[in-house]
Amino acid sequence: MLPVHWSATARDNLATVIRFIANESPHAARRMRARIQESVLPAAEHPYLFPSGRVPGTREIVAHPNYIVVYRVAADRIEVLTVLHARQNYP
Repeated sequence: MLPVHWSATARDNLATVIRFIANESPHAARRMRARIQESVLPAAEHPYLFPSGRVPGTREIVAHPNYIVVYRVAADRIEVLTVLHARQNYP
């Protein structure tokens, strides 16, 4: 099982999402944080489980219909690169 490392950008993106949701519902924000963070856990056991991303060398997890987690598989860990809103223009 590979450890999961969240980049500073991914942590910042997640915090922005959670703050936005918390304005309406702190409880929903806590649930969404858990859902997004837990969505990466299967990749730790099966790094290539999720489909290839739009950027070469990345993979994408649809953590929620509105949120996508982008990660890459490194030799010794899973690197979470960013958390995106599904409608966000990416890359």
